[in-house]
Amino acid sequence: MPVRTSRILDRDAALSAWWESPLGRALLAAESELLGEALQVGAWGSARDLLAGSRTRRQSLVAAAAFPGGADIIARPSLLPVMSDCVDAALLPHTLEFAPDPYAVLREVDRVLVGEGQLLVLGFRPWSLWGMRARWSRSGFPPGMRRVLSERLLREWLVLLGFEVVAAKRYLYLSPWSRGLARGEGTGRMLRAGLTYPLPAGAFLLKARKRVYTLTPVRPRFREKPAVIGGLVKPTTRSQA
Repeated sequence: MPVRTSRILDRDAALSAWWESPLGRALLAAESELLGEALQVGAWGSARDLLAGSRTRRQSLVAAAAFPGGADIIARPSLLPVMSDCVDAALLPHTLEFAPDPYAVLREVDRVLVGEGQLLVLGFRPWSLWGMRARWSRSGFPPGMRRVLSERLLREWLVLLGFEVVAAKRYLYLSPWSRGLARGEGTGRMLRAGLTYPLPAGAFLLKARKRVYTLTPVRPRFREKPAVIGGLVKPTTRSQA
């Protein structure tokens, strides 16, 4: 087995095991409460946890073949086998932080979204405890994740693609260790800040809308040619002072 393939399998196994920890389950439960609709691009959790609260009539999950929860579409996030302009809403649950080329994933999602379609992006904040642990951990945190993208950078990318960020929400007011859970702090502690936790939020949710600007045709304005009388240009009439 190639070394790279072995590393990917080890990473996926470690991430799957982390989802079964109290911290992993609490994170999924908290993020599921934030979301209500989307085509989920990228696996996040061991099953369809994030889509459980979706209000849409149709739900689809795009993930790699190794995803144990049973994906609807097996594909890479940067190359979706989906027709252009056919998806009403898309969800990227920390997908960009695992992708080799996160901007390519955004371009692909832009392609499949309809005009005025909704995009929801979940991400960890670089200068939070979660972001710092992800960068400083030898295996990444959660396992396998090393890249942490700032909210500002994602906003710039979305604007370049023609999106309008309509809402932003920060959450995850719990350290990336399970000590808080041992004290009985669960989903509510992750979503709402408390007086006993003065540190900034660990993650953010961006909601954006794909804007489609129609071009208004501008009629050309033709300059009126001056009348010619006997080979001479007709003089214009000027008012006397």
